[in-house]
Amino acid sequence: MEVFLFSMFNGVLYGMLLFMLASGLTLIFSLMGVLNFAHASFFMLGAYFAYQISKYVGFWPALVFAPLLVGVVGAAVERYGLRPVHRFGHVAELLFTFGLAFVMEEVIQMIWGKVPVPYDVPAALNFAAFTWRGLDYSAYRLFMLVVSVGIFVALFLFIAKTRVGLMIQAALSHPQMVQSLGHDVPTIFMWTFGFGCALAGIAGVIGGNVLGTEPAMAITLGPIVFVVIVIGGLGSLWGALIAALFIGIMDNMAISYDIALFPIFAMFGVEREAEGIMRDLVDLTTGGIAPVLPYLLLVLMLIFRPRGLFGTRDV
Repeated sequence: MEVFLFSMFNGVLYGMLLFMLASGLTLIFSLMGVLNFAHASFFMLGAYFAYQISKYVGFWPALVFAPLLVGVVGAAVERYGLRPVHRFGHVAELLFTFGLAFVMEEVIQMIWGKVPVPYDVPAALNFAAFTWRGLDYSAYRLFMLVVSVGIFVALFLFIAKTRVGLMIQAALSHPQMVQSLGHDVPTIFMWTFGFGCALAGIAGVIGGNVLGTEPAMAITLGPIVFVVIVIGGLGSLWGALIAALFIGIMDNMAISYDIALFPIFAMFGVEREAEGIMRDLVDLTTGGIAPVLPYLLLVLMLIFRPRGLFGTRDV
């Protein structure tokens, strides 16, 4: 039971971290129709900014200022990069963001180097929040979960209940009408893009010291974010939340229980004394295929429901 509960808790935590990344990308796509391939790079940028700021003024100021800096960088990217490219169509936008991801990775390596930086958990939260049956659970992980849930609630209320959120939704479906009412639609797009990047920056601030802050972190998490938004449905905030939680829990459960898959292969005639490639199947466990499971789920979703769980358009 303790293994199950801790696996569930870690899965929810990982899922909410994925949601924070996916929510910004979902917001950008639902408003602008842009699949930002560099989105995970803003997550990485948030972690590095937080590391640099925390060296001088501590973690708590970094939690505030690092996402703001990432948001400003994102707004500048939209204004001076994506906006001129937009007239050439979505393919040009995809290629631009794809190239931007590599540029940001190289810039980070030039500034901070190619090895991980010592961005650590703040001392104020570096203790066991509780112990259950000999297993300790970190207070910082509880803090990550509280921040993630708070961001989801705040984001949902912001989009659904505030005047600015309603204006953003209106700019998506009726940009000419919003423009005629005196609102600057390009500026709305710019700051929405920046806001989405800032959400990725927050995930970098609170996740970088747990996952490790190094130049490959964007490449590691980038693909899984797109799996989340495709499974949840492009443009759906609720879909992103449910898909992120499901993937997080599935990944942790597969690793924690590490169930042998031989009985399944035995049904197809694979024997325990098999050699070569078949021998690899005999030894395969759920922990071994855990990294593949989200992408297998993605393939099945694209085959049977291309619009995802709650999406309104096909991929």
